[in-house]
Parts: sequence; C-alpha cells; structure tokens
Amino acid sequence: MQDHQTSPVPQCPDLQSLIQIDKVHGSIYTDPQIYAQELRQIWQRTWVYVGHESEIPEPNDFIMKSIGPEPILMTRDRDGQIHLLHNRCPHRGNRVCDEHRGNARTFTCNYHGWSFGNDGNLRGYPFPSGYPDDKRKELGLGKVPRVASYRGFVFGSLAEDGPSLEEHLGGARAALDNLCDTSPEGEVEITAGFLQHKVMANWKFVLENETDGYHPAFTHASIFEVADSQIGSLYVDGSTAVTRYFGNGHAEVDLRPEFRKRDEPMSWFGTSAERLPDYTARMQAAYGAERARQIMIDGTPHIMIFPNLFIAEIQMFVIQPLSVDETVQHVTALQFKGAPDLNRRLRQQTMGSVGPAGFLLADDAEMYERSHAGVQDKSPEWVYLGRGTHRERTDENGYKIGEVTDEVPSRGMWQYYRALMEAV
Repeated sequence: MQDHQTSPVPQCPDLQSLIQIDKVHGSIYTDPQIYAQELRQIWQRTWVYVGHESEIPEPNDFIMKSIGPEPILMTRDRDGQIHLLHNRCPHRGNRVCDEHRGNARTFTCNYHGWSFGNDGNLRGYPFPSGYPDDKRKELGLGKVPRVASYRGFVFGSLAEDGPSLEEHLGGARAALDNLCDTSPEGEVEITAGFLQHKVMANWKFVLENETDGYHPAFTHASIFEVADSQIGSLYVDGSTAVTRYFGNGHAEVDLRPEFRKRDEPMSWFGTSAERLPDYTARMQAAYGAERARQIMIDGTPHIMIFPNLFIAEIQMFVIQPLSVDETVQHVTALQFKGAPDLNRRLRQQTMGSVGPAGFLLADDAEMYERSHAGVQDKSPEWVYLGRGTHRERTDENGYKIGEVTDEVPSRGMWQYYRALMEAV
C-alpha cells in the first residue's frame, strides 16, 4: 500500500552562489523554485504596499487589492478603521467578493450563504442548528496580521511580527513626505483609476528597471524626441542627478540636483508656475512663497519602495507577480488634494506615457520580455550589474549613492533580497 506522506518543500538553490556583488545568475529570474521561495520569504513576510486610504474614503467602502498573487480586500468599516482581508470563505474556500470595489456592510459567500462583516468577522450562517456550538468567533475571514499606514499609503504584512512599517521604510519616508508636500493640502489622492499592464517577464526585471537611470536615454529616445522633452538630458554622463540606495531594498533616482541647477519652478513637470496660476497661489498660501518655490523646483520623487511600490514623478505603479514569468503593473496618475489644474495635466500626461496608446511603458514592457527570454540562454549565464562600482560613495546621510547611470540601486536591492530569502 502506498504511503501518503506530506511532500517536502522543494529545496531552493544556493543563493550565495547565484547572487554576487556585481552580478546575478540568470536562473534567479526563471527558476520556479526560487519564485516559490520568494512568495514565502518576501511577499508573505515583509511589508507590502496594498492601497491608499483615499481609495476607500467613506465608511463601508471596499476595494480589491493584492499581496503578491493573492487577492486582498481593503475595507473601511463603519467606524473608519481600515482592514485587509483574505477573500476566501473559511468554510469551503470560495471567494466571498466578486466586485472590484463598492460599498457594503457585509460580504456573503454565494456557495453556502455564510456572511461576514467588512471587518472580517463571521456574522452568521444558514441553518445554525447543524452546528452544536456557535462558530462565529472562530470562523471569520482571514485577516492580514499587521496593517499600517504612512501618509495615507496602506501597507500590510502577512507576518505576525517583525520591524514596524516606519522601520521598514527608513529613509524612503522622506520621499513620501516630499511627495505629499507637492499638494497644497499635504495629501495625495489615488482617484484617477488604474490601468493594468501585463508582461511575460519575472517581477524582478520590473523592480530593477524602476530606478535604472542607464536605460532612459536609449530605450525611451523616441518618445523624448517626439515630445521634445528635456527628460533624456537628465540621464547622461555629466548629469548631477544621482542614484541612491536607502537600505531595505528601497532606492531612488534623485533628479533634484538637476532641477535646482535650472532654478525654475515646475520645470520637473515640463511647464512653468505661470501656466499653473491657481496651483501656484494655493502652494504659496499653504507653505509661504520661499518654501512653495523650493517644492515646485524639486518636484516629486522617483523612488522604488521594495518590493512593489514605484513613485515615478507623475504616476504610481504597483508591481504584482502572478507567476515566475508573469507580472502585472497597476498604474495610475498621481493626484494632489487641492490642486485641480495640476491634476488635470497629470492625468493627461499619464495617459500619453503609460495609457493604452502610450509610448513609455510600451518601451519598458518590450525590454522586460526580451530580458526574460534572454536570460534563459546559457551563455553568458550571468547578468552583470557592475556599472559604477568604482565611484560608489556615501552621502551625508550615510546612504550609498552613485551617478545617475550607475547600478547602485540594483546592487543594493539584490543584497537585501538575498538576506530576506536566506532568513530563518
């Protein structure tokens, strides 16, 4: 008689031999066992960006989000508290919500009629006489153990304990602060709706690309030329912009040195303060003339918050892995509370760059898929990430920085990735 034993978890390859200081092995992107380990060690253990408070502004609002490939319900209960819930009935595993968003006090499983409050608690089940004891306290929806918000950005961790969200964010918090300061009311609003872009490529190609300052002058040369944009000139040798690694996987391309050289408010957005008179007046009223001018010169950040939140000046991306070779980028235009004229232009520019007929993300998507196909070849086996190792340095805050085209962010991210993957 065959012995039915629990199958052991497949052994993950030795990451020490696959991740080195200036290169990683191609299999790190394509091995299904490594991907399965990522789900356990990264997506199910660290803090993951889920959604923004402005997406569920009213009591009983909900929206479908995700942590990795798993769907997650983000809800606001009647008292205003935000919950992150697994969309799985504890009875037979059926989905309890099929709608993308809405307003509901309860969710009812359409298989056997179990109903749950928007706080995840089991409200009731049909024909209760079939259960000798009341099961309502023990059979609610699964709840993400840790939920925290920073400046309206909601993160969840499937681990019961670990570093706090603020510890995880570290130096990246300042970038979120700067982003919110772009609003005269100090708040970001995620209200423009999301586009979804699916690529046949591993999620880490997307992650690395977001703070890669080496590719824009080449990959995006056509859109810069058509749009008569000055952005391409920021990503060249001699640029004063820098790449910066904050630790914990977070990195940025800091373009502020170039914008400060120009000393022109709203140059980061390709316009001028005179063309946005209402926004300029509101910023000056909120911050004073000097501080408002500095904010409008510096512009918004270009930062990747590990493992899945990318702020890209005018838009926001959320990375979602579906499998070892499928990734979805959810993208929306950033919107700033109290800035209607700026917001209108942000929506228009976002559609032009990453919309269905946009150029920018189409360029990147082509590169992701080419790279994923390429690393499956056996020669050469390695992906080289050594650009700028000889000039990497430390800034006044103790963060590693390099020139704008250097691969400081990728090298930092890979070392953090390895630490997470090898953690007990």
